[in-house]
Amino acid sequence: MREVSSSYQRRIVIGAGLCVLAFALVGIRLIHVSLLKSWDSGRAHAPVVARADLTDRNGELLARDLPVKDLYARPQYFNDKAQAARSLAQATGASAQRLTGAFEKAIHPYVLVARRITPDTEAKVMHLGLPGLEFEPSARRYYPDGRTAAQVTGITDLDNNGISGLELGLQPEIRAAAAHGYNRGQVVTSIDMRVQYILAHELEQARQTFTAKAAGGIVMDVNTGEVLAMVSLPDFDPNQRGLDPGDSRRNIMAQDVYELGSVFKIFTFTMALDDHTLGLDEVFPINRDYKVGGHTIHEAERLPATLSARDILAQSSNIGTAQIVLRSGAQVQRAFLGHMGLLSPIESKLPETARPLYPAVKNWGQIETANIGFGQGIAVSPLSFVTAAAEVVNGGRAITPTFLKQDSRDRRGAQLISRETSLKMRDLLRYVVTNGSGKRADVEGYDVGGKTGSAQVPGPGGRYIPRALRTSFFAVFPANKPRYAVFVLLDQPHGTKQTAGFALAGWTAAPIAGRVIQRIAPLLGVPDNAPPTRIAREAP
Repeated sequence: MREVSSSYQRRIVIGAGLCVLAFALVGIRLIHVSLLKSWDSGRAHAPVVARADLTDRNGELLARDLPVKDLYARPQYFNDKAQAARSLAQATGASAQRLTGAFEKAIHPYVLVARRITPDTEAKVMHLGLPGLEFEPSARRYYPDGRTAAQVTGITDLDNNGISGLELGLQPEIRAAAAHGYNRGQVVTSIDMRVQYILAHELEQARQTFTAKAAGGIVMDVNTGEVLAMVSLPDFDPNQRGLDPGDSRRNIMAQDVYELGSVFKIFTFTMALDDHTLGLDEVFPINRDYKVGGHTIHEAERLPATLSARDILAQSSNIGTAQIVLRSGAQVQRAFLGHMGLLSPIESKLPETARPLYPAVKNWGQIETANIGFGQGIAVSPLSFVTAAAEVVNGGRAITPTFLKQDSRDRRGAQLISRETSLKMRDLLRYVVTNGSGKRADVEGYDVGGKTGSAQVPGPGGRYIPRALRTSFFAVFPANKPRYAVFVLLDQPHGTKQTAGFALAGWTAAPIAGRVIQRIAPLLGVPDNAPPTRIAREAP
């Protein structure tokens, strides 16, 4: 009995020892993990969160997580810390000076060598044969189209968190789709990369041709608010952390506000027609100078002595527009622009949203009313402008710009202006293209309507820069039954021999819009209403 008891006691002792050992090992492991995750010089970074794919509306990949690894080193295992630092720096591209200092002065077991290393880099590191190296799984966001949609897509930081563009604006949707497998782990945007490529190509060509400081454009579905394309130039490569000389991450279509000039006359005419204060066949005197208070309004070009209302828009007369808008006055103008959403930041999934600039109520007098009537003295983002202009031509109903693909072909909301006014504005914009300053935007078969804008550019002190222009063109097609709006902008273009030295919007911006429409209309399924080409046959 004593022997059994003794044997039993030995088993208890051994079991207790094993338990102690197990707890010790667990404790060591917990300490180890804690060290990995807590030190600034080691694995101090938040865990990388998986992100779903971003795709365009047709399934083309815009952004995807690629598996990569973070590399850590345990300097205590290096016989020659300086040599190890140099070797790792050469293999990974890390700073040899930083690694040498970190290895020599390491106060923690783990030192971060490099983040997001590729399999090729991992292989180079493994070939070094150094002890004390550890790889931790991570992810790197990859953008297969590179620069083409960089500003609208945005980028992530080193921890895979969105920090700009749709990567930030759609972050909840992206993470939810990754976690729950929605749409096979995809977030489908409204962007059509076919349209994006065309818009980017035409704008870059124009930027070079006219040596413009910057360029941008938007294509929008006027019935759903879907943004099919948004381009901002200069752009950047989202697949590299730094910027090349001349690159920019700034999205001028949403992040900047501009005095857009005569394209803003669209809203003056819409307001006047909707309030029944204007007849299109009215004739107005277009004098050389027009006095408003102590100020004089000038024309950008020489115009006839008199013009009808429709020709005031077609020929883009500042003096004629001033007379029309002053009939309504400041209070009505302010209320109308607010009604159209032009006095508040636009709501969209893009975090880069600019606040419009306009006079305070107490400073909104006659001259301010006249200036705003033809697009000076008020600055809005191009995205805000396009949304409001699309509402003018889509039957007069509200839309919200969206960067997510919509199932419905019609997401129009409340009636903002009368349907009759919208129909008249379609006809007027078509008239601008057939008989006015927008002739170079016309495309056979698609009945383009539009309006030019040639705005002066404010300088640092608030005064306009001499001979500096910001040109733009708003287009809608087909004008009789609008489906899409196209907006293009050139910042400070210069005239060429082909334009006889002119840099006005009719020579610079309007042709861009025409070429874009000519290329994208067939892709978007817009029917060509041009008469068929007849081929002559030889007599037998």
